[in-house]
Amino acid sequence: MNYRKLGSSDLSVSEISFGTWAIGGSWGTVNDKDSLYALEQAMEAGVNFFDTADVYGAGHSEELLAQATKGKEDQIHIATKFCRSADIHDPAVYSMDSVRAFCEASLKRLQRERIDLYQIHCPPIEILRDGAVFEVLDKLKEEGKIREYGVSVESVQEGLLCLQYPNVRALQVIYNLFRQKPAEELFPKAHAQGVGILVRLPLASGLLTGKFTEQSAFEAEDHRNFNQNGESFNVGETFAGLPFNKGVELSRSLGWIAEGRTNMTRASLRWILDNPNLTCVIPGFKNAAQVEDNLGALAVSSFTDEEHARLRKFYEDEVLEHIRGSY
Repeated sequence: MNYRKLGSSDLSVSEISFGTWAIGGSWGTVNDKDSLYALEQAMEAGVNFFDTADVYGAGHSEELLAQATKGKEDQIHIATKFCRSADIHDPAVYSMDSVRAFCEASLKRLQRERIDLYQIHCPPIEILRDGAVFEVLDKLKEEGKIREYGVSVESVQEGLLCLQYPNVRALQVIYNLFRQKPAEELFPKAHAQGVGILVRLPLASGLLTGKFTEQSAFEAEDHRNFNQNGESFNVGETFAGLPFNKGVELSRSLGWIAEGRTNMTRASLRWILDNPNLTCVIPGFKNAAQVEDNLGALAVSSFTDEEHARLRKFYEDEVLEHIRGSY
């Protein structure tokens, strides 16, 4: 395992870490026994950082992480998020009393005294412009409730706005072969300012595994069914904002990236890791086999300059016009 510094913080995290949305819920059927075993396998492989949120399974993924990391609190770092269990447009949700309540509830579920990275969970840009929530987070940091804080954002504009606040230590961003825009301006600026980058949805909700066809179907409670067109939250969170059939077609065109890199999953993650301006990638998982497959990206070859140029041209010419949602 390789480790990278989380911006200018004193946290060093595994460059492949894991997100726990899938084991909490909204990704189809999942089994807690499988989830806990997968978490154990990830930690044995050197993974020391996991991302979660209070709304993943209504706190269930936080509870699973508490079980899995019991006795390893000093070695295994946890990032969690807040605000989306309430009305994200209400300024009162970001008040001292409100955020403290969110924080205490997460700490209780995580069975920890401090959260390593506490993130605002995709708030409206008006909340970021106002900035009062950052003063609240500064206070919680002074009290020792949180170690560092950051923001999970939907767009480059939101990310650049967050860089105006000096104590933001991390941005969580959608970035993959179908969503390359953040690398143009946001990543270099964040790196220069000592702000870490966590890459979420690196496989575009599974499109970049190359396993789907136009006939693929998803369970009713899977967001890849109920949010395909942004019915429940930002459309960019599902299939990178691409219409499903178009995404399948585009992923087929990318099959060549797997040549010499085992499969598309590992190749897609390797492409992300080739960017020196980010901290880690946080793919999801539902079982140990998926953890193993994702970690296999560490062993495959980086892309050449020519391949990177080809993939950039593909994004600009074939993908960009089809992306929906804020970006």
